[in-house]
Amino acid sequence: MDAPSPYLMPNRDALARERLDALGALFNPVTRRRLTGIGVGAGWRCWEVGAGHSSLLRLLADAVGPSGRVVATDIDPRGMGDGQPDWVEVLAGDVARDEPPPGPFELVHARLVLTHVPEREAALATMVSALAPGGVLLIEDADVSLQPLASLEDTPAAALANKIRSSFRLLLTRRDAEPSFGRSIPGHMVDLGLADVRADAWFPLVDPRSTRIEQLTVTLLRNQLEDAGLLEAEEIDAHLANLDAGLVQVVQPPLVGAWGTRT
Repeated sequence: MDAPSPYLMPNRDALARERLDALGALFNPVTRRRLTGIGVGAGWRCWEVGAGHSSLLRLLADAVGPSGRVVATDIDPRGMGDGQPDWVEVLAGDVARDEPPPGPFELVHARLVLTHVPEREAALATMVSALAPGGVLLIEDADVSLQPLASLEDTPAAALANKIRSSFRLLLTRRDAEPSFGRSIPGHMVDLGLADVRADAWFPLVDPRSTRIEQLTVTLLRNQLEDAGLLEAEEIDAHLANLDAGLVQVVQPPLVGAWGTRT
């Protein structure tokens, strides 16, 4: 009998929380820079869509202060409200199907959400409808197809990493996600009537946190990748072993940020 893989998932919930922590550590400084550039500050009323992570709420809460308001919605909001200040309210809600929370808001923000929402155009329209005149919609989402490689190196370990990243894209597509959504956000904003639409992309080339995010993502999705016939268990184990051994540097997909103003 073959020995069991050392990379099987021991505790899905704990790994998922750790992955959210790692994503927050990597992307929160980028989000903070964008919020500062927009001018988010004391007294702003903000709606955070699909928050899923308490550190993102703390970032917004610190920006608006006690004179402001942050409403966070998520399909599963459990744990998001822990330790939040009084001016943060956490609600259950599905942005694609439910009415927005009572507003209006000077800022509506979502990060790494809409790629995974099949009704993303309806969700965007709902978010725009919740803006006050002069309010800003900021959407941040990865574009896995804009830079499709997991590694920019030319080694067998890099080739395996790139095969696994390609399998991720296929899996996303089969789940009605849109791996190329990031690049389309500015066009959607223009179509919805927003003004002064702008966008940029942030792309970390080398960062130890990217390696940990890759390990956690692969571990969490390995059963789905195997069941879909996209990868063999041995390939996934080999990739995780390469990451453990430092044989490959992985990069995260570009995080596209786009923002526009309601007139």
